[in-house]
Amino acid sequence: MKNILVIGGGGFIGRNIVEYLVNRGDCNVTAADIREGSNWQKLSSNEDTCSRFISVTADFSDMRAFDKLNQSYDEVYMLAAVVGVNRTLKFPQDVIRTNTLLTMNTLDWISRNPIKRLLFASSSENYAGTSDLFNTMIPTAEDVPLCIGDVRHPRWTYAMTKMHGESAFIHSADSYNYECTVIRYQNIIGPEMGFGHAIPHIVERFVKMKESPFKIYGHDQTRAFAYIDDAVKGTVGAMECDKAAGEIYHIGKQEEISMETLTTYIGELMNYTGDYEAAMTYPGSVSRRCPNIDKAKAHFGYLPNTDWKKAVNLTTDWYKDFFASGKSPQFGGFETPEAVLKKIKK
Repeated sequence: MKNILVIGGGGFIGRNIVEYLVNRGDCNVTAADIREGSNWQKLSSNEDTCSRFISVTADFSDMRAFDKLNQSYDEVYMLAAVVGVNRTLKFPQDVIRTNTLLTMNTLDWISRNPIKRLLFASSSENYAGTSDLFNTMIPTAEDVPLCIGDVRHPRWTYAMTKMHGESAFIHSADSYNYECTVIRYQNIIGPEMGFGHAIPHIVERFVKMKESPFKIYGHDQTRAFAYIDDAVKGTVGAMECDKAAGEIYHIGKQEEISMETLTTYIGELMNYTGDYEAAMTYPGSVSRRCPNIDKAKAHFGYLPNTDWKKAVNLTTDWYKDFFASGKSPQFGGFETPEAVLKKIKK
């Protein structure tokens, strides 16, 4: 059986990949993260899965954490990163430091511990500047030039670390004798996805703030939302594809909707009957984003088939229950664009 390591296996996408692989039954999976995944205890206590699952809780921005891992793996999913627009705006120095250390520490460990293949999780943020500044084609393919806007804007710190990661892993593969594949996630949604994102913010406002009229921030901006189950299958498909060595793939859904459409649909799900009004967008937010996924379809049959309404419905249900219970997120909760802008100016 293959031995697989998922660095970042406690995060939203990571823990879903871990559970998918463990339940598939043909590999041993080590999940490594600074925090435990919400499904780790279930996997470790289940008689059917416990023999195929190992968890390691440590801060992998500290090189000493890698001493807790085995010396070799067949496949490594490198998913760990500080992520979220709120974090980039509030703590840009932490985003730069942590994500860069995660990349360099992983490469240092690989240089001494052989692996066969690595998949690096990157982001559509890498070409967000290109979309707005140079009017690139949408849906956007993987060969688009990568760029950022004004380097002084903290929004771009995350994108810069992901560009660095793509280059670092791709160009180290030959020297360290492993195959490298890069995927760029494009607005992956689902239950328990975290709180620093549009859907949790919209649901939080409907449940707790009772706005009327309800403001639609960035109403005319567009995004393409993909459900977590589809993203997991696409990620594993990229890792296991014979053609994928040295390649970059978009993992998302090629179905563009406006923030107005998203917000009013969530309003329907929340039984909101009031009015809406257009409002300003968040600082640094791009106007359009939608991936071209033809390459992933051609190479490993990637086909995200969850309708966006179903994906949003499943995601909304989880957050509606969370906020209705009286709970509040530890971080990543809603802030108005005006409040965020004031913090940036400070």
